[in-house]
Amino acid sequence: MFKISVDKQLCIGCGACAAQCDNFEMTTDDNPKAKAKESEVEEVGCNQEAADICPVQAIVIKKL
Repeated sequence: MFKISVDKQLCIGCGACAAQCDNFEMTTDDNPKAKAKESEVEEVGCNQEAADICPVQAIVIKKL
C-alpha cells in the first residue's frame, strides 16, 4: 500500500502529472494545483512516473 500526496506549496500547476497518470487531476480554481484522485493505492504504477516527471518534485509517495 502506498500513500500519494501533492505538496501544494511546491506545485506550480503545470499538469504534467495529470497528463502522465490518470490518478492525478488539476483543481479548477483560479490557481490550479494537482491532486491525487486516490491518495492510497495498492500499486505505485504510473504515480511514480508522474512523480519523476514533476519539475518541482511536488509529488510524495510513501510506502505504508
